[in-house]
Amino acid sequence: MSALAYPADVVLRDGSTVRIRSAERRDRDAILAMLRSLSGRSRELRFFSRATDLAAEADRAVDCDGTCRVGLVAVTGLDSRIVAHAGYYGRAGGSAEVAFAVADELQGHGIATILLGQLSEIAERNAVGPFEALVAPENARMIEVLRESGLPVRTRPEPGWIRFEFPTSISETAIARYEQREALAARAALASFLAPNAVAVIGASRERGTIGGAILHGLVEYGFSGAVYPVNPKASSVGSIRAYPSVLDVPGPVDLAVVVVPAAVVAQVARECAEKHVRALVIISAGFSEVGEAGVARQREVLEICRAAGMRVIGPNCMGIMNTAPAVRLNATFAPLTPPAGRIGFLTQSGALGIAIIDHAVQRDLGLSSFISVGNKADISGNDALQYWESDPRTDIILLYLESFGNPRKFARITRRLTRTKPIVAVKSGRSVAGSRATSSHTGALVATSDVTVDALFRDAGVIRTDTLAELFDVAELLVDQPLPGGRGVAILTNAGGPAILCADACEARGLRVPALSAATQAELRSFLPADAAVSGPVDMIASATPEQYARAIHAVASDGAIDSLIVLFTPPLVTRPEEVAAAIRDAVRTLPRRIPVLSVFLSAKGVPREMREDGVRIPAYTYPEDAARALAHVAAYAERRARPQGAVPPFAEARRDAASSILARALARGSGWLEPDEVRALFLSWRLPLVRTEVVATAEEAARVGAAIGAPVALKAVAAGVIHKTEAGAVRLGVAPAEVAAAAAEIAERVASAGSRLTGFVVQPMVASGVEMLVGVAHDPLFGPVVACGAGGTAVELLKDVKVHLTPLTDLDASEMIRSLATFPLLDGYRGSVKTDVAALEEVVLRIAAMADEHPEIAELDANPVIVSASGATIVDARVRVASPVAVRPLAAR
Repeated sequence: MSALAYPADVVLRDGSTVRIRSAERRDRDAILAMLRSLSGRSRELRFFSRATDLAAEADRAVDCDGTCRVGLVAVTGLDSRIVAHAGYYGRAGGSAEVAFAVADELQGHGIATILLGQLSEIAERNAVGPFEALVAPENARMIEVLRESGLPVRTRPEPGWIRFEFPTSISETAIARYEQREALAARAALASFLAPNAVAVIGASRERGTIGGAILHGLVEYGFSGAVYPVNPKASSVGSIRAYPSVLDVPGPVDLAVVVVPAAVVAQVARECAEKHVRALVIISAGFSEVGEAGVARQREVLEICRAAGMRVIGPNCMGIMNTAPAVRLNATFAPLTPPAGRIGFLTQSGALGIAIIDHAVQRDLGLSSFISVGNKADISGNDALQYWESDPRTDIILLYLESFGNPRKFARITRRLTRTKPIVAVKSGRSVAGSRATSSHTGALVATSDVTVDALFRDAGVIRTDTLAELFDVAELLVDQPLPGGRGVAILTNAGGPAILCADACEARGLRVPALSAATQAELRSFLPADAAVSGPVDMIASATPEQYARAIHAVASDGAIDSLIVLFTPPLVTRPEEVAAAIRDAVRTLPRRIPVLSVFLSAKGVPREMREDGVRIPAYTYPEDAARALAHVAAYAERRARPQGAVPPFAEARRDAASSILARALARGSGWLEPDEVRALFLSWRLPLVRTEVVATAEEAARVGAAIGAPVALKAVAAGVIHKTEAGAVRLGVAPAEVAAAAAEIAERVASAGSRLTGFVVQPMVASGVEMLVGVAHDPLFGPVVACGAGGTAVELLKDVKVHLTPLTDLDASEMIRSLATFPLLDGYRGSVKTDVAALEEVVLRIAAMADEHPEIAELDANPVIVSASGATIVDARVRVASPVAVRPLAAR
């Protein structure tokens, strides 16, 4: 099991941070000072008396062994002042008493809840539990902490106190509660940035052409509702506003500081902001982790200062933030344009692209609710912004430009939940960068590019991924202006045949359908269109089509039950004015018989007529038919995913997890590497995976005896270090008769020796009935965690590359979708009259391997290849597992 990584920075209920670390002997006096600072009432509630020997309690707090007696402290401030202590103290029989003390000024901020969760994690890893806590009946806050923890708490009233008892294992309910608290903390943190009462611009300049000058001008010109304080030690005023030499000289409180000073000065500015009790910093300045080791050290110093003071940071190396809410009107960016207010939340990692993004939003008249440029993501990240936007009533659509992930598993958890109600569209750069991890398995080779994993992450979470920013805005325009489609059926309406053919081809290529219209719809169209018009679909009204015919055709097609979306094309002829057609389309869409998404394409150098966005109606308009088809395909796939049930992660309660952990621990004692065949067999048996009967022997003579005992043709395989692909190495023989096993083993031994490998034994297995050969595997990504692969198996797996990947955890619906989306799935489903296989058995293999990899992070790579699937079930014929020591994981609620 992975160790917990301390120290750990955690976010409190109000969005500020504290640092949690293990209690040490040197903390004794600081803990005593914290206990002495408690009010008499707090001491009475904690110790059941105001006359407690606090020195003895401080001694007890630091008397820790890391296993049976564990203490944690929370520290804050530039002086690392201890503001909370929690510990558990083991008893005979395995149970432990748990106790907490929190400084008066931080009670109610969620520290005790976080400490309880982290102590539970430590105790579970140390096989300590259950916990017991003695709580005074009037200690309402601690009772709430325990009852709201999500742990199954039992209570027993006793004279003078209530005894609480609860297990140390963190349940799914408890994890969900912690995630809810984390989301609330993230929202509070972002609110301090996006809804401040007072903003200081540190580095404000008199020169409009400078970044500091542009930010100050943007705040004032956009009409920020609060106070604005320029900070410039060389000016008494900036832009007719009084300036101050330091943020410490500002007369009133400052909620947000926008820092635009040289990188070398930022740390000192951060210290002054901490002393001023500023809650949030937006650091525009560059020269940090993006410029090398010196910048990394500089960024680390600034973050340490901010974390110690509980301040939150956006940046550094960013272009600022914006909130278009009428009650706030915050423009703390240096962008030359400001977009209209709207329903889109936009986050970008690139400051330079941020300016282009705002420019595009203005050009397309797409309104933003808020804009966040996170830069180097030293503190506030995309995950924080997502949790803020999740509950923001002004944000309905989220757009992301990403260059990297800090915590992709957390991103996945948030986005899976969020995309059920709000679409997320993302551009992730770096598609062509190959993964640097060296792999030595089929699965590793198939998922070795980082972009394969990113694609899986987005797909699993329901995030719409686009290749370009232009495509991102195409999709956004459709999502903002139109309803989601109810299916993939698309009608195309045009006055020119060529563009309609291009549009239909693009739709079909992206998984949309262009069905023939119903007889009733075709009859309706014939009633008012020329005889030369094509009405079956796509509908070509020919060049003479009038605005009135466009309007009637839109109504007729939208009434067809087979149509879920409509793309309207217009190529300007000599006799029909685009403005009139645009007005007719707009009016027709306003009075549609049922709501379906309508897209338009105006193939004109003059662009889109303004009539498409008038009178309360906005119809997304595209330059080319392919653009419209691509945007609609993205949105249709998202709508399908959103409507799909969520599925369930099977618990596999019968799996012997402890036995599997013991096998892996013994293997890791030798160091990282591949498991021996008998270890693979034992591991798979502990998770009830259907591995074929496998006998491991040392000599050819023993192999012959096993073959005779099986009494039927066998598969004979070499056990030899360094032999990865046995078939190519001549280290496997199939269908060997029992009488021929000894000779076959000798032949294999000779081939292995000639290849320079050392033979250590043989694997003997009965032959499995023929079926479809599949691969199921896992590659553990350092950031993304276990990546599960399923695809066509056998010796040609890397040649075919027909594989689907998914991140854990895997639901039953995920496994089903993975298998059914394979190009080779028809082979499993009775292709050309063949027998249908037991697909459900293959699904169970995928789910069990995924659950095993998720439970045991020591599994670095796993190949089950082939898995032979027949009508009677699925059997794993060959399997390899590589183990490695897992990295330390963050404690619960840690950033």
